[in-house]
Amino acid sequence: MYHLRKENAEKNRTIDNLRAAIVCVLGHVDTGKTKILDKLRRTNVQDGEAGGITQQIGATNVPIEAIKEQIKIVKGSSDMDLKVPGLLIIDTPGHESFSNLRNRGSSLCDIAILVVDIMHGLEPQTIESISILKKRKTPFIVALNKIDRLYDWNTMNRKDVRDIIKAQSQNTQLEFEKRSKDVILQFAEQGFNTALFYENPDVRSYVSLVPTSAITGEGMGNLLALIVEFCQTRLQQRLMYSDELQATVLEVKAIPGLGTTIDVILVNGTLKEGDTMVCAGTDVPIVTQIRSLLMPQPMKELRVKNAYIEHREVRAAQGVKIAAKELEKAIAGLNLYIANKPDEVEILKEEVAKEFKSALSNIKLQERGVFVQASTLGSLEALLEFLRTSKIP
Repeated sequence: MYHLRKENAEKNRTIDNLRAAIVCVLGHVDTGKTKILDKLRRTNVQDGEAGGITQQIGATNVPIEAIKEQIKIVKGSSDMDLKVPGLLIIDTPGHESFSNLRNRGSSLCDIAILVVDIMHGLEPQTIESISILKKRKTPFIVALNKIDRLYDWNTMNRKDVRDIIKAQSQNTQLEFEKRSKDVILQFAEQGFNTALFYENPDVRSYVSLVPTSAITGEGMGNLLALIVEFCQTRLQQRLMYSDELQATVLEVKAIPGLGTTIDVILVNGTLKEGDTMVCAGTDVPIVTQIRSLLMPQPMKELRVKNAYIEHREVRAAQGVKIAAKELEKAIAGLNLYIANKPDEVEILKEEVAKEFKSALSNIKLQERGVFVQASTLGSLEALLEFLRTSKIP
């Protein structure tokens, strides 16, 4: 039954029904990841309106209307036919569980934004992020951030970044060229062909660099336009919405008044109140009923005491908080399943136990050594990886 349903869901996917693309933001500390997220989130600050962008759990949903508003300034954007319903930006860049979320063999992200500080080039964590992306074969676009720090930079807002660069003084243009060439060289050392997005000879084999300034907002429209275009041309197959549930537990948190809840990224399918869910637990797989599906209120109503709105059902791709009984022992970093019929519960319990086992099998235990404890499976793996590289027994 269960496998038949999976096949049907696969058959029903179409190009006309895409889900939101899931975007991760990676980069070295202080390159401006969070600033970029802030800028992408608050589009029309000038109008005193948050552009209808809702804060989500573990993720920010940027609806297509907000994207349209921001890419207006990009040359040629008026011809773009926008098919994706929006972008879901994973809001925990450097989230330890990102590098080890084994979501049925595919990483959670569809595409990544790698933030590089133009003044510093590639730094240790950037290189680490690159190797994660390489391993997972995740496509990415580079935000060449902090262009406003270039000598004598003259900020111009609400313009296409190509025009902004052309309008700079000659010294500034020369410095920009020199620094971007340095970055292109450093990427070549890592085995990647990169080019400024407006000089990119072939998007299939070259990674695009987009000059941005998260502080002034320059280049943000170009960055968004490029991501959306990439999703629509190269990731269509992957973004076709499927009814087959695919969801990953990001974090387990205790919330006053709700008890223990889990934050979930819903990649495909729909979650409903009252569904029977199965997820990994420290002792045995947890089987429980979804008591409520919570999502934060849209920006403007955050003053209300109750910060979450309950939803009867939530459709992918979204970040959602699930309140249910017996979640105290839930484990972050693994998949969540829904049993549509009572006889599926056992099959799913086996599936979950299998996944949990394979995650644990990567952890080698010894008689002697350090005792390690962590709050999520993701942090545990990150910590063990750190100990292993530091050659601590």
